[in-house]
Amino acid sequence: MAATMGSLSGRPVSHARLRRALDGAGVALGVHVLAGLVGCAHSEARPPREPAYETAAETRDPAPRAEAQVGYATWYGDALAGHHTANGERFDPTKMTAASRTLPFDTWVDVTSLDTGRSVRVRITDRGPFGHADRIIDLSREAARRLGTAKMGVFRVKLVIVPAAAETQAP
Repeated sequence: MAATMGSLSGRPVSHARLRRALDGAGVALGVHVLAGLVGCAHSEARPPREPAYETAAETRDPAPRAEAQVGYATWYGDALAGHHTANGERFDPTKMTAASRTLPFDTWVDVTSLDTGRSVRVRITDRGPFGHADRIIDLSREAARRLGTAKMGVFRVKLVIVPAAAETQAP
């Protein structure tokens, strides 16, 4: 037998019937509240929103760096020939290219061997050297040959970044 509760009419009301009545009342109450909120809304037009403030991104090339770096260099050659460099080109050990951890791609650098005194100009096309904090550049085999360091595994160098206006002139 269903539990019953008293009512104002004197008829017993079951829990299920009471629940249905309250559910219906809740929906009706929600509709009345929503209608009241809509009725209270201002009919005036809202002012237009101001566009978001935007700053233009700078697309200029980074300022040329004039400092010199001194550290160790290594070279890499035939084992990586044909592989893609970090800038997307294929590595050619006969070209005057190099890898740097920090210099932007297509930066030209004058590299001077502190052991032989010879200098070459290379273009940054790859990332590296990795694993040795004191190594600052990886050179192509041709660059190392022209420096006179191809028989050495690691050698001391001085790097000077070439200003953009002087990139096409040989050192």
